[in-house]
Amino acid sequence: MANPDSSPSLHPTPEAEARELLEVHRDHGIKDVTAVLMSQFSVLQTRAQMMLTITTLTLTITGFSGPKIAASGLFSRVTMAAGLLFTLASTLLILGGSLRIRWVTQFKSDTPLDFVTRVLAYRNAKTRLFFAEICLLVAGLACYVAAVVAYFIIGEGM
Repeated sequence: MANPDSSPSLHPTPEAEARELLEVHRDHGIKDVTAVLMSQFSVLQTRAQMMLTITTLTLTITGFSGPKIAASGLFSRVTMAAGLLFTLASTLLILGGSLRIRWVTQFKSDTPLDFVTRVLAYRNAKTRLFFAEICLLVAGLACYVAAVVAYFIIGEGM
């Protein structure tokens, strides 16, 4: 049976992760580590762009069908409004958060370990922000779907 203290943590500290990255890539140096970090930021950027597309579609579709759905009753109006607010909050957070750029080359430090640790801490903060953006978007879509379902059940209202 493996010693639980010797197994890698699922959520290592930025410094522990930096040490591991530098060790794994010791033959090729900081250049390979920087490439790994840049590819991780690229994944976050791509996913944020996809989410922005979803929020844009949601807001656009609501512009066409929203008034008709909202006319079906109070529940539809409230959930449609909440969905729009959550989706808009997600959009604003994506634009000001995940899609905000800070280049890896802008991180300065005296040692490779400090450099990688700083970049990883920044990546972790962006990842937490990305999770908040997803939660807002999911809440917005859930409210929007609830409004649409209510519209299908109730009809166009009285």
